[in-house]
Amino acid sequence: MDAMELARKLQEEATCSICLDYFTDPVMTNCGHNFCRECIQLTWEKTKAQKRRRKQKGSFPCPECRELSPQRNLRPNRLLTKVAEMARQQPSLRSRDLCQVHQELLKLFCEDDQRPICVICRESQEHRPHRVVPIEEAVQEYKLKLEEDMECLQEEMVKTRKLQAKEEQTLAEWQEKVKERRERIVVEFEKTGLFLMEAKQRLLQALKEEEEETVAKLQKSMASLAQQGHSLEMLLLQLEDRNERTPFQMLQDMNHVLSRKDSLSVQYPEATLTMLRTVCRVPGQIEVLKRFQEDVVPDPTTAYPYLLLYEISQRRYLSTPLDGAPHGQDRFLAYPCAVGQETFSSGRHYWEVGMNLTGDALWALGVCRDNVSRRGRVPKSPENGFWVVQLCKGERYAPATSSVTPITLTEPPSHMGVFLDFEAGEVSFYNVNDGSHLHTYSQPAFPGPLQPFFCLGAPKSGQMVISTVTLWVKG
Repeated sequence: MDAMELARKLQEEATCSICLDYFTDPVMTNCGHNFCRECIQLTWEKTKAQKRRRKQKGSFPCPECRELSPQRNLRPNRLLTKVAEMARQQPSLRSRDLCQVHQELLKLFCEDDQRPICVICRESQEHRPHRVVPIEEAVQEYKLKLEEDMECLQEEMVKTRKLQAKEEQTLAEWQEKVKERRERIVVEFEKTGLFLMEAKQRLLQALKEEEEETVAKLQKSMASLAQQGHSLEMLLLQLEDRNERTPFQMLQDMNHVLSRKDSLSVQYPEATLTMLRTVCRVPGQIEVLKRFQEDVVPDPTTAYPYLLLYEISQRRYLSTPLDGAPHGQDRFLAYPCAVGQETFSSGRHYWEVGMNLTGDALWALGVCRDNVSRRGRVPKSPENGFWVVQLCKGERYAPATSSVTPITLTEPPSHMGVFLDFEAGEVSFYNVNDGSHLHTYSQPAFPGPLQPFFCLGAPKSGQMVISTVTLWVKG
């Protein structure tokens, strides 16, 4: 073994495999490998911060052989400390900054070959036509490029994490919607008895499949974003590590390092639609509810002055006050509204309302307290004594309360059913055409007697038919 090879062997034995520099305060793990104390501790801290699973609590893998070693069992290697000190003091061993061919300092950087060279290499036939710059200048140039790439990757990581959080929120909201719909399906089926169990299971299965389909899409999107975030993080860590190395180590294979960022494809998934398609529809429920059907008739003494009531069977207009005539205390003056002649304070009651309305109709129907405000304009909400649904501009059909998201229908129902269960504290609304459930108000108890409530929006908005009476607003 010649002197040069012996020197290189000594250098190899005195070099830490983590920092690639001579040992500083070397320590030995249980498996017999040596590292700088600070290097091995920083490596294990990174492993802990990334929350990787360990087979034994308090133990960490050796960077050389991956064997687990208790952190507290690190033993100082004093002999290796002396060897490293000898290597530092021996100029012939400082070969990492020397040209392997000419044993001259690597002071230049060949941009064509992307590697450091010495002044003798610069004059060789191989490098003479190449563009060569001082190594300090090359370090500054590539350091700026590395910093730009790291900044770009950090921005992409922020975007990815925001989208990942948004998808997680969408998933939670979607599952909450599914939960509410599932509960409503169960309640509606229980009203009609156990003999509908098979139909209920089919409908729940459809909702489950819809849920699984959408959840699968959201989870796939989340997994894709998580994987992308991991790739971005790993590449950023590699760039950070390269940026912190010595000039010679940083410039090694620089093209390959920079090309990894350029080849990384950052993609963001399209937003997943989360509108429920499964409708709560109980076969035969409308027929069951009709057992409680009432002959509801609007009370003309409560009708808005320009709300016309026509009795179809008798072919006559019901009495309405003439223009300028005094208005009674029971008459609605703020909106084209009327209430039914009946007042309910117990039991179950069901009635239907036919609607022949234009696309811009504004209407509401349901129940109200018998003492609601009839002269002032107040929101039609349970807080003000109204349990109604309403249609606005022919597009949104919704409970009249700000706490409930409006229900969007493909088209306004032409035949509505209203079911009042006074003791249960519930008012439910149904599309009679297809038997689907639209909405249910539910509270522990009603504050007092209730009356059927009807409201049309404006002239030319269409007609309502309640029992044998047709309502419309005078133009």
